[in-house]
Amino acid sequence: MKYEFLPWLILFLPLLAAGGITLFTLNRRTTSALLSIGAIVVGFILSVLFIAANGWHPSPGELTADWLTIGGFHVDFGLKLDALSLMMLLIVTGVGGAIHVYSFGYMRGDRGFSRYFACLSLFTFSMLGIVLANNFIQLFISWELVGVSSYLLIGHWFERPSAGDAAKKAFITNRLGDFGFLLGILMVWGLLGSLNFTALQNKLAADPAALGGMASLAALLLFCGAVGKSAQFPLHVWLPDAMEGPTPVSALIHAATMVAAGVYMLCRILFLLDATALEVIAWIGAFTALLAALIAVQQNDIKRILAYSTLSQLGYMVMSVGLAGPTPAMFHLTTHAFFKALLFLGAGSVIHAMHDEQDIWKMGSLRQKMPVTFWTFLIATLALSGVPPFSGFYSKDSILGQALDKGSYALYLVGAVTAGLTAFYMFRLFYVAFLGKPRSEAAEHVHESPAVMAWPLRVLAVFAFLGGVIGVSQIYASQFSPGETGASLAHSLVEPLTHSPVGALVGLAFVLAGIVAARALYREAASDPLPAKLGGLAAAMKNRFYFDELYEATVIRAHDFIAAVMDVIDRWLVEGFCIGLVRGGTDLAGRALRLAQTGNLQTYAFLFVLGVAVALWFVLGK
Repeated sequence: MKYEFLPWLILFLPLLAAGGITLFTLNRRTTSALLSIGAIVVGFILSVLFIAANGWHPSPGELTADWLTIGGFHVDFGLKLDALSLMMLLIVTGVGGAIHVYSFGYMRGDRGFSRYFACLSLFTFSMLGIVLANNFIQLFISWELVGVSSYLLIGHWFERPSAGDAAKKAFITNRLGDFGFLLGILMVWGLLGSLNFTALQNKLAADPAALGGMASLAALLLFCGAVGKSAQFPLHVWLPDAMEGPTPVSALIHAATMVAAGVYMLCRILFLLDATALEVIAWIGAFTALLAALIAVQQNDIKRILAYSTLSQLGYMVMSVGLAGPTPAMFHLTTHAFFKALLFLGAGSVIHAMHDEQDIWKMGSLRQKMPVTFWTFLIATLALSGVPPFSGFYSKDSILGQALDKGSYALYLVGAVTAGLTAFYMFRLFYVAFLGKPRSEAAEHVHESPAVMAWPLRVLAVFAFLGGVIGVSQIYASQFSPGETGASLAHSLVEPLTHSPVGALVGLAFVLAGIVAARALYREAASDPLPAKLGGLAAAMKNRFYFDELYEATVIRAHDFIAAVMDVIDRWLVEGFCIGLVRGGTDLAGRALRLAQTGNLQTYAFLFVLGVAVALWFVLGK
């Protein structure tokens, strides 16, 4: 392997940047930003150089160093280098680098500017740790570091109560999923005796029944980690609230990094997932996709619409994993990273120009005064909606075609309906925010964002447009289906229609129906006409189907009740009675013994004689 030191450098550069900013440059804003941006940009360049020198399948596929040895238990600190991890390396450093550059302009006036970039670098290091980990221990440590750094970023504006609450909600909700994930890791270790991915895969290849009757349980416990990190039902409630963080943080969390970690992890450990677990995973993903799309239809906050869109697209990816299709899942993860990062950064450009206004019904007519944001946002909208030849069409169709290939017609129908809803709510946002008349004073005086924010939009727009035909799918296929050969550009352009023409055309019909419906309802609308048409259903969608209220009334109330009961038990039974009995008995005995300390010589002589008499009685009297 050539330049084998480069992956280590790529991994640790962001950590060095985070440490350097925290220790030395907190008071030097520009230096802090340049350290953070330089670390991830250099990481991207080094990633390209490493892949150019070694290809997508370096040999050997792992780099290891001794880390932990306790008796017979040995853990390496290792880097897994294959097409899956190397492509994710490019996504995290490439898309993350664009977000870092954009942040330099967006966060320029923020009081916590240096702290923000330190947390951003820590987050990047944590995500790269997940991507490159070759064993479960290293993966889990990086997994938790992502949780900590996302807590810091979501709560960046901690003086706002809503930001602090959102950060805590994200952190605690993820801990629920991570508890199951940890149990699954321990179960795999106990049954197979290893935590290294390659060793585990080899053991299961030699003995497919090695997990025995615990195979489904172990797989579903591991899936709990993805349910939390990738915000799948029923732990999906934290992700929309994470919008309280700065908009570049939303782009980072929702596009290429944190939420993608769950899908990436499932693809990495696919060999541990049995048929029963895969079926559960597929249906949870499908349900999440449909649920989030319905909720997005009635949201008015531009960032929350995109947040629920992320939930929905993650549902697609998880459904694809459940259909035993890691290639379509990772293909959609990659294209989603391009167009969703672009959408969030475009939303940030709008919010920046609107002086922090996020309600789409207070926007309007942004097209003329923000042309770069308008055109790039339109490209990302078309890609997310699955309109050909934009990238999202190819990746989304690969998932729908996969459902048909597997004979899962119900899952295909859910996916197709969700595609139609996606087109509807995204063009609802587009028509209301960018077209029509200005609906507020701020909308009449907007201006285009500065170049440091506009250029990342342009770069991401190129990949949002071309990402479906530049060979991403073939790279992943070389990892999961080594026998497949690469396709030409011409074949890639028409591949959805040649692979599954009926599935592609039906999916496109749903997409076009969504766009037409959005145009008819919102092209010239001054207010949302849908609530009057849907009544209670629209209210339920606007209020997120009352999941937060349901959890408040059940889980949280039950937690508070149990906490109150335990407080009573602790206060009155444990401390008041048990500990109080010991404490009171000791105090009473001490007081009684103190009565014998009179300071009178006759009393001491009497007690001495009495003691001798008692001792003689015990010795001689018996």
